[in-house]
Amino acid sequence: MRPGLSTAAASALARELAVHPRNPAEETECLLGLAGWAAQYTPGVALEFPAALALEVSGSLKLFRGLERIAASLRDGCARMGFTALVAAAPTARGASWLAHAGSEALITDPAALEDALAGLPVRIMTGDDAALEALAAIGATRVGDVIALPRGGLARRFGPKLLDDLDRALGRAPDPRTFFTPPAEFRARLELPAEVTQTEALLFAAKRLFVQLEGFLAARAGGVQRLALRLVHREARFTDVPIGLVAPARDAAHFTLLARERLGRLALPDAVRAIALDAGGVVPLAGEALALFDDGASAPGDWQKLVERLRARLGGAAVHYLAVAAEHRPERASRECAAGTRPPATDAGADRCAQRPFWLLPAPQPLAEIHARGGPLKLLAGPERIESGWWDGGDVARDYFVAETADRTLVWVYRERRPPGGWFLHGLFA
Repeated sequence: MRPGLSTAAASALARELAVHPRNPAEETECLLGLAGWAAQYTPGVALEFPAALALEVSGSLKLFRGLERIAASLRDGCARMGFTALVAAAPTARGASWLAHAGSEALITDPAALEDALAGLPVRIMTGDDAALEALAAIGATRVGDVIALPRGGLARRFGPKLLDDLDRALGRAPDPRTFFTPPAEFRARLELPAEVTQTEALLFAAKRLFVQLEGFLAARAGGVQRLALRLVHREARFTDVPIGLVAPARDAAHFTLLARERLGRLALPDAVRAIALDAGGVVPLAGEALALFDDGASAPGDWQKLVERLRARLGGAAVHYLAVAAEHRPERASRECAAGTRPPATDAGADRCAQRPFWLLPAPQPLAEIHARGGPLKLLAGPERIESGWWDGGDVARDYFVAETADRTLVWVYRERRPPGGWFLHGLFA
């Protein structure tokens, strides 16, 4: 829309024009979210309401390999979150802000070149006072360079000290202190959708933006999260929660998106979705990944964790688990299922015997008479290991276990029942 063009005139020129009134509260929330994301580049992030951020990146140039790479990364990250960003750099924060507001994406590093870069900017970036702009235009000052050339005394008397103070801060002649933004302890973000969504595939596009914002927030905190929660907001304040669990803390937006795709793909929406929110509490420290000196093509150490997380997202948390050693002498009860991502209580029971016991136990012990008929006699190699336990819970056992070898040299785990009627049984097979 052209400056000064009314809504009625714009609608007459473009009959399909959709007018959306500005929402200052949502704009502020977006700016705060961008500040938390931008803190991954530097802890010195200052807010310039209503729609700008100032980053002090002089201490981050070596880490991010130069100003150009930082600027490119800022543009790319903002685009992935659905924002269009103008990135400019200067030796002063106000100078960089003026360049960006004027639409110039110059990256000025030499203080001596700053005045020349600012001189060509339109004078409107210095003040929003219409009366001052008209007075400056009346004396022929349409560029910042024209204002710099005016006598300072007369300029201060006619326009007040603020105009000169802002000019001195932009040129580096006066200090320009800023209050840096402090990121919150936990991440919460919400995104209003431009239209109601009834298909889960369309929700993933909005979720990607929130995950990119979360990744930057976690990078600034040098941390990760193990649990996420997407909230799909419907009409009449109703909502649907979509929890996402991880085996280990992470902050990879691409991986979060894959997990969300699996969860949303299995979800039947009860109603249209108007907004989507992301809540990620419990930020924990996350160490950097140790890279190999040479690329040998081997899988990264965390690949199995990502596989487990995707399986859980697709099949459900109850369908994926692992086995842990339990404090129990009876072999059939010496292990238990644990959900992926949990840590069972530490125990030493049975740990020293793992090398002498098979990992594959039969669902139920089989009498050796059946095995003898097709495998021939057994040769006892080690044992006995006597187990007498379970009298307190009704599962009393009294057995002598042996490691044995069959005629075809298969190692098996057998036991002799010490209670009447006795007998020999096959309980496990060694790999």
